[in-house]
Amino acid sequence: MHALIVTAHPDPHSLSHSIAAQVAEGVLSAAGNSREIADLAAEAFDPRFTTADLVVHRTQAPPPADVAAEQARIDRADALVLVYPVYWWSMPGLMKGWIDRVFANGWAYDEGPGTKLVKKLHHLRVHLVAIGGADVRTYARHGYFGAMKTQIDHGIFDYCGARVVTSELLFDSQTKDPAPLLDTARAIGRNLFNASRREIAEAA
Repeated sequence: MHALIVTAHPDPHSLSHSIAAQVAEGVLSAAGNSREIADLAAEAFDPRFTTADLVVHRTQAPPPADVAAEQARIDRADALVLVYPVYWWSMPGLMKGWIDRVFANGWAYDEGPGTKLVKKLHHLRVHLVAIGGADVRTYARHGYFGAMKTQIDHGIFDYCGARVVTSELLFDSQTKDPAPLLDTARAIGRNLFNASRREIAEAA
């Protein structure tokens, strides 16, 4: 099974990149698995939603080449893993812009005037790995857990029919030893396809 791991941090030596690398190692620890890491910052993906993207949204033109390439990446994957630092209680603008442009009308879903929404990504399994600087009490006190599920799990992926299988929030990233966080990331990678394999076994 194949995983696409997406990260959006400008510093290649950041904890976000180390977490993504450990998820990738975990994925590869099981025979037959493969992975691809999409480093949006290093690849200089343009997150700006322009007039060209609006034309795509209105289904008046096919997506531009950079968007089509990202959609093809996702189409090749059995699982999509987003690894990102929490910026202002959300994901970085680069990753959000990637979602804005890539999860487009006509590919992620079909919707138009007078037509019923058709969700097109039922096959996709999503795993979220958010890296927070604050402690668990801070996130709980401000209601971030519920806000994240509303904004990302439901607002983005459920709208397209994709299923968020796991949603991890790693705490105290700026103050504590990163080793336990890296261990958690590796475990996430190892277990990434367990649910999918159970589904296949039950269907057989």
